[in-house]
Amino acid sequence: MDLGRQTRVRQAFDTFFAPPEPASAQHVLDLFRRTAETVPAYRKFLREHGIAPDDVATMADFAALPLVDKAGYHGKYPLPELCRGGTFDELDMIAVSSGSSGHPAIWPRALEDELHVARRFEQVLVEGFHADRKSTLAVVCFPLGTWVGGLFTTACVRHLAAKGCPITVVAPGNNKAEILRVLPELAPHFEQVVLLGYPPFVKDVVDTGLAGGIDWPVYAIKLVLAGEVFSEQWRDLVARRAGVADPVTGVASLYGTADAGVLGTETPVSVGIRRFFAEHPDLAREVFGDARLPTLVQYDPASRYFEVHDGTLVFTADGGIPLIRYHIADDGGVLPHAELLAYCARHGFTPPPGPELPFVYVFGRSLFTVSFFGANVYPENVTVGLEQPGISDTVTGKFVIEAHEDADRDRRLRITVETAPGASADAGRIAESVRAQLVRLNSEFAHYVPADRQLPDVVLRPAGDPEYFPAGVKHRYTRPA
Repeated sequence: MDLGRQTRVRQAFDTFFAPPEPASAQHVLDLFRRTAETVPAYRKFLREHGIAPDDVATMADFAALPLVDKAGYHGKYPLPELCRGGTFDELDMIAVSSGSSGHPAIWPRALEDELHVARRFEQVLVEGFHADRKSTLAVVCFPLGTWVGGLFTTACVRHLAAKGCPITVVAPGNNKAEILRVLPELAPHFEQVVLLGYPPFVKDVVDTGLAGGIDWPVYAIKLVLAGEVFSEQWRDLVARRAGVADPVTGVASLYGTADAGVLGTETPVSVGIRRFFAEHPDLAREVFGDARLPTLVQYDPASRYFEVHDGTLVFTADGGIPLIRYHIADDGGVLPHAELLAYCARHGFTPPPGPELPFVYVFGRSLFTVSFFGANVYPENVTVGLEQPGISDTVTGKFVIEAHEDADRDRRLRITVETAPGASADAGRIAESVRAQLVRLNSEFAHYVPADRQLPDVVLRPAGDPEYFPAGVKHRYTRPA
């Protein structure tokens, strides 16, 4: 029996029950020093880069530290060495995320780590949905199992209940039939119902419920979403079908990852600003540097500290595997709170009130992936499907993966394939082959994406097609939505 662990857990709950502490640069430096002292892998990493931890005394020194990433850090050292003390002794839960080859990345954590993330859920459920004074049924629609979404969400919402919020959790996971079975029986006993899941799956639940006669508005529905960028038109459509009274205050997206849980959350102020930019794409391009509209969330620097490296995001966070300047490789950036609100004011817009926290915006993964139902779809998985006998000699091997919305705002996985010169390819056969390999190689795809959405839409294009496969241009295997 580890009595020291009991003490640490009690202290963590005491901190969780108390008001949050303001962020400071010292917090980040203290986390760096503690990690350098207690994590064997990070000590080796610093030594290999010729860095003495005592020389890192300022934030300028911290910003000069080398980045860590999944391949060069997480995958390089033995898993226990990535944890404090080089052991799993204080870690009681394991989460798994699929890598580009389907080989899982393992992320152990402790209950104390969940309390950091529970504050992000508190920001949405309590500050946004008033779940501290409204009896709330939280329906966890994320996949259950080793994947981070379902069990992590369930634990964090239960921590809010332990804090005194009148919240009850039911966790059918991404089982649509079970969700629609238990919800009508339980929902009438609560003042509001919150559905938590990946955007296309939640939309599918809402649409199927409507077709089955569920009167969503009587349940005072709220939505918590994660994993994918969606449009404001999508937010409005799903909010209308689910009977959400106000899409600004009743629909919130989380920026989360298996690496460190929830990193940031949408708030009414961030949603209001995003909707303003959706109506003013010229201003959005000026602020975000891209014609695409990213997810815009707020984050707490005392919990997750963000930096930007070559247009991609880097964060520092404590956890079962402490991460110092971890290159998450998501396209995006950081905006100070006062700076973004001042920009909006100069252009005649005042957003709804919200926390005075900085903003981080996220376009999605930069490393050639497409997010579909919360699962990362990797070109490497698709390639295997195109290399099967009877297919490989009809295609060149080039393709483009896209997740697009159809006319009903449903997400579809589309793969545009270049046919070999003079060959006749079979789109249906290619689609079946790609699906088989995605299900076999990518555990997230197999468990996150409903079976009836796993078959991709395959579009055939001739060799050298100027739109998708122009000659003389470096090929990219993904396109943003």
